[in-house]
Amino acid sequence: MTERRSPTVRRRRLGAELRRRREDAGVTIEMVAERLDCSSSKISRIETGHTSATPRDVADMLAIYGVVGPEGEELVQIAREARQKGWWHPYSTVLTGAYVGLEAAAHSVRAYEQQVVPGLLQTGDYAKAMIRSARPDITAEEVERRVRVRLQRQSLLTQDDPIEVWVVLDEAVVSRPVGGDEVMRAQLARLVEAADLPNVTLQILPFEVGAHAGMDGTFTILDFAEARDPGVVYAENATGGLFLEKAEELRKYVFIFDHIRAAALRPEESVAAIAKLAEEPLWRSRPKGSGWT
Repeated sequence: MTERRSPTVRRRRLGAELRRRREDAGVTIEMVAERLDCSSSKISRIETGHTSATPRDVADMLAIYGVVGPEGEELVQIAREARQKGWWHPYSTVLTGAYVGLEAAAHSVRAYEQQVVPGLLQTGDYAKAMIRSARPDITAEEVERRVRVRLQRQSLLTQDDPIEVWVVLDEAVVSRPVGGDEVMRAQLARLVEAADLPNVTLQILPFEVGAHAGMDGTFTILDFAEARDPGVVYAENATGGLFLEKAEELRKYVFIFDHIRAAALRPEESVAAIAKLAEEPLWRSRPKGSGWT
């Protein structure tokens, strides 16, 4: 399996490696900051992968830790790769670059969605309608840019080394006509088409199951092929989202996802249900404006 070279993941790996070597050397962040004549927060952000480090910074840090030879040279090279621009860089003003960078390098994605079809499976028209409704504060140009990058991300599904995707959709996702009847029917057809890919598994969590393990909200679990890159959970919200990287947090969300998929319809039943909805959508069986009274 080839390793996907995402600068976001390289930066994350570099930070973890630098932190491990600092701790092995018995050196504090404050000591490193003093030696490099910089702030402690800079060292901390490098170690957490939130900011990039120059190859010179990495070489200086490794000298403090007593790391020399091929081991040090490898980390300096990772620093160079981490400073490269990902394909999504031109869209950095309209997306969460950290998530896209992690997704680009992921081996697999497991996601539970309560309200919308995941970006990797959206049609352009659905994406446009959803973004316009969710973000009425942004311009039409920004909407178009978000749609373009969302569709470009979908190449992960069909490239030579495709990403493994397992998605559980709450029944609400396929019952709400985002963009109107025609747009939503096309979106449902797209889901059926995507589910036919060998690397995509799709399930529906029906209303009839009642309360379930995913009641706290939508989340995505990203796993990586390289053992040095631990998995991460992304919990999305209106301001961007939260990354959870601790081992116990990952275990908790894997546990939740396993319970959700066990409660959901089997993949073949789910695809059949979506195909039926595309022909006989629930939103058309209910008189418009009838409300709940």
